[in-house]
Amino acid sequence: MSNTPPLKARKVSFSWDGTPLHWVPGDPFTTHTINVLHMLLPAGERWFVHVYKQVLPLIRDERLRADVIGFIGQEAMHSQAHDEVLPHLREQGLDPTPYTAQVDWFFEKLLGDRTLPPGRARRWWLLERVAIIAAIEHYTAFLGNWVLNAEELDRRGADPTMLDLLRWHGAEEVEHRSVAFDLFMHVDGSYRRRVRTWATAFTALVFLWQRGARFFMENDPTLTDGKASFKQFYAGGRRGTLPATGDMLRSIPRYLSRDYHPSQEGCTEQAVAYLASSPAAIAAVAAVASEKGAA
Repeated sequence: MSNTPPLKARKVSFSWDGTPLHWVPGDPFTTHTINVLHMLLPAGERWFVHVYKQVLPLIRDERLRADVIGFIGQEAMHSQAHDEVLPHLREQGLDPTPYTAQVDWFFEKLLGDRTLPPGRARRWWLLERVAIIAAIEHYTAFLGNWVLNAEELDRRGADPTMLDLLRWHGAEEVEHRSVAFDLFMHVDGSYRRRVRTWATAFTALVFLWQRGARFFMENDPTLTDGKASFKQFYAGGRRGTLPATGDMLRSIPRYLSRDYHPSQEGCTEQAVAYLASSPAAIAAVAAVASEKGAA
């Protein structure tokens, strides 16, 4: 395990009063492609927390246990922060409920707890979900690293509050990027399971993301013929307003390599530096200090 400080949840909050519907000016496709995070992540991260609470009794390494507990706290905060964007979207004429209901079904029913007999079958399903989370976390770290370096969004005048939410979240994903994989290796580590569950996670993420982007574009009240396509996504990657398709594809063999470890992805120092400068994270630290001072 690393010698980095223990993971901690930062109790951030954001005000969306000044954030426009198209928070990347003149670019509804980029806006809505990234907006999918607000619908996809809350359910997914609540599911992470639920699964990890079940796996805690299997952890025999005290540092890993502490990291998993820190991870649980951070993921719960991520879920809450993205959830709070949804009322703002409704006020702007975009009700995400039809899509979020599908996402909830995916995580709560398809990947939720099953009525299985105690013993091998129940443990198999728990380990399968731990491995799926490790695969998903490979991509959340990839996206976190991307948004920390997505200077084109700044050049195009993206809303600073939305950028802070995305970069605070992205920085914490980079900060805790090794926890899910280390946990999987600790409780199982099967290479065959890693490959199989990667395929499940990647397919699900691509399916849900394109479905969400299409939902937003088709239901945006300011667009008369809103559509989402892979061509637009590819073009966004070329411009730097979205992750580059080539970079995403090259991340696949890295995860599937037998000597893969998430520490090879992203930069902890950059993530921690952003967390030290994030307006929301600074406000969270100040709020904690104020509470302690008043006690």
